[in-house]
Amino acid sequence: MTGYGAAEGAVGDRRLRIEIRTVNHRFFNPQVKLPPDLILVEAEVRERLRQLVDRGHVTVSARWVESPDLERPIDVDVAQGKRVVAAVRPLVEGAAAEVETMRTREGRALVAELLGRLDALEVSATQVEARAPARLVAELERLKRNVAELAAGVRVDEQRLALEVALLADRVDITEELVRFRTHVAACRAALRTDGGGAVGKQLGFLGQELLREVNTMGSKANDAVITQTVIAMKGDLEKFREQLENLE
Repeated sequence: MTGYGAAEGAVGDRRLRIEIRTVNHRFFNPQVKLPPDLILVEAEVRERLRQLVDRGHVTVSARWVESPDLERPIDVDVAQGKRVVAAVRPLVEGAAAEVETMRTREGRALVAELLGRLDALEVSATQVEARAPARLVAELERLKRNVAELAAGVRVDEQRLALEVALLADRVDITEELVRFRTHVAACRAALRTDGGGAVGKQLGFLGQELLREVNTMGSKANDAVITQTVIAMKGDLEKFREQLENLE
């Protein structure tokens, strides 16, 4: 997720400003730009960032805020180096805290968006469920008409016809798909209520694939224009849902 934070404070007898920007990335990918005389603290800055930011492309830039004529390199010995690290670290933490605040706000908005997509999917599933009985009746009537035309007045084996009707009903029944679909939606909602970091994004990604699997099966069994149109809309909502997951931590 995107975020920005800045902090400024004393480092020795000078003042340093640190700015941190983040954009979405699957992994933790830091880019640290420090003044040349602070190069020895870069490893510490990277390690602290790794502890503060789970993932994302993280750009850290630092600059001295004095005017150019006052800038001068720091002669770093071991003792002074430790003091510089102690002074830089809270600035990094302060800037990272602002980043986290911004990312948290964005995260809440993203969760609301994802929940809205789930609402739309559930409404569509209800529409499919409501249409399913009429679709089944239509399929059975079609089968009976086909059998009558093929029989052309010849006596039909009622037991065989009953078996074919049962097989047809089983082939086009989407009850199990709807049950699994709603189970996956409930699991998505539960995951969005937790604070599991990157694991939530991975879990939702898997659930999104399973939701799409059930929707595709509903579509393949439908043989009904109304259900087909609803399924197309559901696929669109699922695609947007999965796109938004790329920004979720």
